[in-house]
Amino acid sequence: MKSVKRFTGPGVAALMLFMALGESVHAQDETTQEPSPAELAQPDTSMAGSDKLLLTGGVSQLEGAAGGGLTPWAVIGGYGTGDQIGGNAFYTRVNVQDYHLDGAGMLIGFLDRIELSIAQQRFDTELVGEALGLGRGFTFRQNIVGLKIKLAGDAVLEQDSWMPQFAVGLQYKKNDRGAVLDAIGAKDDQGIDFYASATKLYLSQSILANITLRFTKANQIGILGFGGDRNNSYEPQLEGSIAWLLNRKLAIGAEYRMKPNNLGIAEEDDWFDAFIAWAPTKHVSLTLAYADLGNIVIKDNQRGPYLSVQVGF
Repeated sequence: MKSVKRFTGPGVAALMLFMALGESVHAQDETTQEPSPAELAQPDTSMAGSDKLLLTGGVSQLEGAAGGGLTPWAVIGGYGTGDQIGGNAFYTRVNVQDYHLDGAGMLIGFLDRIELSIAQQRFDTELVGEALGLGRGFTFRQNIVGLKIKLAGDAVLEQDSWMPQFAVGLQYKKNDRGAVLDAIGAKDDQGIDFYASATKLYLSQSILANITLRFTKANQIGILGFGGDRNNSYEPQLEGSIAWLLNRKLAIGAEYRMKPNNLGIAEEDDWFDAFIAWAPTKHVSLTLAYADLGNIVIKDNQRGPYLSVQVGF
């Protein structure tokens, strides 16, 4: 039996920082030259209730943290700066040939230092559930609570330094299908992922890069439980995002996420996606991606579209 693959969508967050970059790097006066990177990094004081540069809070990945669709970034979600509070809410839908997954949640960022998030994932097995004897449309539901703490650096403001922004975080996950998970060899229906992220925005090149190191026991991000007959130890997994701003409202990019192999019946493949992101307003972003999920349960080559919307303040 194979598991749930790449639902995490497209570099959702790549959009955010990149839209921020877009508003700065490409926005210019009719009669003046484009501002310098130092000027671009100044706070956007035109936004009521926030002094934070447009969209620099990122968007929400499928597990709820601010970052890309597949992986958390070191940024703190929302528009809050050092003395403010910000937040985001999101909804994501992933459709592949034989399954679909819905994810929704919200986060709050405190003082641009601490982020708290909650999310729920619902993975629908559609006709495959019937073939497996679970019933048509059998659904795995997982609730996630996250915490992220910024340690050092500033991904946007410190353009004169090589140092990225650093953060550490955790995601507590609880699955509602303990009996099924036990039957397929998972050791637990709940677990905690730990991660460290580094994020840097290069304003002059219109490039954003992120790398995350995750320590996890999760099978298919927890949809198939935690640990298994092959392995029940924490293993390090690399994740990465890169994005390029095409204009002030449009970005493209790609993401990658390594996966462990804990279950003898459900070997996991790594996740990939390519995305295009659009920010029509300051507070809303839309992302469309093509995700390669590989094998999911008994179905190979599960690929398809990902759509995500986020509203922030």
